[in-house]
Parts: sequence; structure tokens; C-alpha cells
Amino acid sequence: MKYTHTGVPTTQEKNWSGYVKELGVHFVDPSTEPFNIEWLKFDSDSPMDKAIQTNPHVAYQVDDLDAAIADAVAKGKKVLLAPMSPLPGLRIAYIDHEGVVIELSQMIP
Repeated sequence: MKYTHTGVPTTQEKNWSGYVKELGVHFVDPSTEPFNIEWLKFDSDSPMDKAIQTNPHVAYQVDDLDAAIADAVAKGKKVLLAPMSPLPGLRIAYIDHEGVVIELSQMIP
């Protein structure tokens, strides 16, 4: 597991890197920001869990997303967003770890 970024919800306008229509969220690529911050602005009708929309998250890259989610569920963690692919070559999921939002991601060919 490797740290990749910290996601921070905002209502401010930013220089958005992209928009994921299925999730109703604008985002800034964290690699373009000092300190790897991923700014997120959610549409009012975003289907994302309110915990994701209102709390910062810490993101980690894993080798096997499905195994990481299965392990988290086996340890009693709540899945906030089931594994999905918001962009080509990327799969993500979100879990709640003792009230902290965690994003897990896997790069796919």
C-alpha cells in the first residue's frame, strides 16, 4: 500500500483537471498540486456517499483492489463506494476506517 494523495472537498472554483459525470464530481489532479492535494467539488445531486462529499480522505494505491476491499470488509469496515473505474486505467473504492474516509486505488492496464 502506497500513499498517493489527500482529497479535500471544496465549494470554491479551481482549475479543474476533469469531471466524472457518473459520480458528479470535478477534480484537480493531485500531481499538479503542492502536497498532492486532490480538490473535489461535488454536484448537488452527486450519488457519492455524504461522508466522501463532506470529509477529507487519504488515498492509497494497492496492487489488488478487490482483495483490499475484501480484507477491509472482513475487518468490519464499511464500503462507501464499491470498486469502479472513473477514468481509463484506474479503479477506485472508498471505505470508512473508524470515521476516516480512505480511498483505495489500483492502476489497471
